[in-house]
Amino acid sequence: MPGPMQGTRVIELGIWVAAPSGGAILADWGADVIKIEAPGGDPMRQTRHVLGPDVVDCPFFDADNRSKRSVVLDLRSPDGLASALDLIDSADVFVTNIRPAALERLGLDSATLLARKPDLVYGIVTGYGLEGPDAAAGAYDMGAYWARGGVADVLTQPGGPTPIQRSGMGDHVTGITLAGMVSAALLHRERTGQGQLVSTSLLRIAAWHISSDINGRLMIDREPVRNVRTCEANPIWNNYAAADGKQFWLMGVEADRHWPTLLRIVERPEWIDDPRYATRLMRAENSVELIASLDGIFATRTRDEWAERFDAERDFFWAPVNSVDDLLADPQTRASGAIVDVPKGDTTVAMVNSPVDFHGTPSGPTGIAPLLGEHSEEVLAELAARRATRS
Repeated sequence: MPGPMQGTRVIELGIWVAAPSGGAILADWGADVIKIEAPGGDPMRQTRHVLGPDVVDCPFFDADNRSKRSVVLDLRSPDGLASALDLIDSADVFVTNIRPAALERLGLDSATLLARKPDLVYGIVTGYGLEGPDAAAGAYDMGAYWARGGVADVLTQPGGPTPIQRSGMGDHVTGITLAGMVSAALLHRERTGQGQLVSTSLLRIAAWHISSDINGRLMIDREPVRNVRTCEANPIWNNYAAADGKQFWLMGVEADRHWPTLLRIVERPEWIDDPRYATRLMRAENSVELIASLDGIFATRTRDEWAERFDAERDFFWAPVNSVDDLLADPQTRASGAIVDVPKGDTTVAMVNSPVDFHGTPSGPTGIAPLLGEHSEEVLAELAARRATRS
């Protein structure tokens, strides 16, 4: 499955998640992604140790580095840096999330490389952008995206503790953005012959993620709404628990349209004429009482029993609150293409798929993440052959 990026060479100088996850998507799409690693390797490789001493495969590293080739180069040595530059000369794209100051010291900054190779697409991920007082600051997504980017705060319940994000949430969205911006720059290069610098940051990704809240403040000076389920203004846009403790969301976003359907489901036809619930605004005013009543009703049946009732109504929308195990057991997960079987020798290993399908140019992972330096000899031999051809 060659994919739409077949014939595109990408050099990745990335660590941890944000840039490598974007490189993995490009590799899934068919690009030849060569990952330059220091002699000690991408530090993300070492996270396998938190899973136990006998763990060989590292899900934190492997999924974001599959289908790539790994070459070890010591960029502090003249020979290593020369090889890196030769690799970049051979490439269409260079992606990185190394701090700009470090790249400049190595001569791998965008100005230097674009002067050397004007048709290069140079994609960089930073914590806070390329300009401003904190442009040089190091960052992880827990800080730049989750905390400083405002995401954690808008998800904090009034008076409650600040929630902790799951690993790599901001990084993985940034990786999708990296793959998209590189693709757009390649399209521009196809049309004009010119490469360019393209950049994104964890802070920018956070702002885009909560743009509804930020735009509310910018455009109409509105404080972000702090949703609390016990007094949600639209009680049928809310989550509830069934008798077996399993939860679900009702998605009656069009409150008046979906209200009569809900009454049929919960067998409360008398509420249609109840003045407390007659309109959307009245239901909002009496939401605490209404939600408490619905809590009691939903606690009388299991989630599967409610699911039968919900699904019998063609125009009623709901979703189970799935655990990871629930998600993997859900037949729609596989049917949607969310899981992919990645080749590993004579067998395969299941991983989460990258989030795009190309129906005219099918693509997919070609192999598991490389061992550190697994392709050094191969890649350096290719460079030697290229040098010989030029001389």
